Amino acid sequence: MAWAPVFKVLAVLWLVLACFMLAPWLVLFIESDSDSRAFAMSIAVVLTAVALVWSMTWRIPIELKPRQMFVLTTASWVSISGFASLPLVLGAPQLSFTNAVFESVSAITTTGSTILVGIEDLSDGLKLWRGIMQWLGGIGIIVMAIAILPFLKVGGMRLFHTESSDWSDKVMPRTGGIAKATLSIYVAFTFAAALSYWLGGMSILDATVHAMTSMATGGFANSDASFSAYANQPHIFWIASFFMLCGALPFVLYIRTLRGSRSSLWRDQQVQGLLALLAIVILLLTLYRIIQGTPSFEALTHTTFNVISIVTTTGYASDDYSQWGALAVVAFFYLTFVGGCSGSTSGGMKIFRFQIAALMLWNQLRFLVHSNGVFSTNYNGVHLTDDISRGVVAFSFFFFLTIAGLALSLSALGLEFTTALTGAATAVANVGPGLGDTIGPSGNFEPLPATAKWLLCIGMLMGRLEILTVLVLLTPMFWRK
Repeated sequence: MAWAPVFKVLAVLWLVLACFMLAPWLVLFIESDSDSRAFAMSIAVVLTAVALVWSMTWRIPIELKPRQMFVLTTASWVSISGFASLPLVLGAPQLSFTNAVFESVSAITTTGSTILVGIEDLSDGLKLWRGIMQWLGGIGIIVMAIAILPFLKVGGMRLFHTESSDWSDKVMPRTGGIAKATLSIYVAFTFAAALSYWLGGMSILDATVHAMTSMATGGFANSDASFSAYANQPHIFWIASFFMLCGALPFVLYIRTLRGSRSSLWRDQQVQGLLALLAIVILLLTLYRIIQGTPSFEALTHTTFNVISIVTTTGYASDDYSQWGALAVVAFFYLTFVGGCSGSTSGGMKIFRFQIAALMLWNQLRFLVHSNGVFSTNYNGVHLTDDISRGVVAFSFFFFLTIAGLALSLSALGLEFTTALTGAATAVANVGPGLGDTIGPSGNFEPLPATAKWLLCIGMLMGRLEILTVLVLLTPMFWRK
């Protein structure tokens, strides 16, 4: 029963998922929609799995070792994605198993890629469920980044080690306060976003779903046209831009700000780097579009919205930016890799890794000039130790190696270059749309072959779990006693 504690925690997570399925079921039941049966059946399946696992493990204490944490982290995201797909298989869309899993993996990992066509015609319950899946994925990402990954020393995340990261022999030591505060802030931001969208002109359902997917930086919308459906309401683009940015900032810093450290958010090097990058790119692309003849306010609005959407890995689109010209296309491809801050809901490489890489490069240049020099490097007031630097280098190498391998595999299936490369990049970076006519901002992933969709699911999960968390499970030494 060495893995019993893992299954016991999984059962708790599945129970939480079943509880959230009640919301769309209730909406559909009130509306007398036949999709309510799909949710009732899905809830029954999940609860059955919970009961079976709990009946075998309820006497076993939950004491997790590092090896078990690696398995739990991957197993939780995979199993929840599988259970979350049930309403999509059993509901009105009656998706194939492949398409349903792709949609749920994209939702839970907050990637935002979709295979659905005619989203406007979905039942209200399924629209709400798509938003809930991304919202749950968003809070899961924050908890994982704050409490799990630093403890596992994955990808340089040890840099953000706090007292909340000590998982040794316990499930949640000293994290109760941080977990509650994080959830409270996440809920408060979501409520504020929903209210803002509703006051901005959205229906209650649209406002609720878009609030969830904005804060989760997920990107699911209630229309095939994404946010271009609100082209006549530019103020909605600014509302969305603000809340996407809020979701991409470190939630721990929100907690510190509320506890009296008023300047901690703005003094953080991650935040400074992200805001500086956004300001520079938005300014340059706005000028580029104005030179092309686009009215200045329209250029600023759409550039701000789409740049923030891609950098924060949300994936909304207000316009087909692949038609803005060669410079914009290349710029958006580069922005796909960036991501927001550690401890946020964003995907991508995270801005801190680029900053640490720049510091390492500068130190190497200084060493070439002063070969006998000894240089100390600090980031956010923390000394960069060798294990942090190794983690950043290892993660960065495997991040791009994963994209390269995935792109090569997609090409072998017959996908053309742009679709294969940007599809792999957007999956691993958890962004959503790629480039090109098929998976670009005005397309979706439905036309891709089934094998390609399974490969992209693997890419999305690996990207969300910081690559190394999954790769370590594939090594024989991990499973040796």
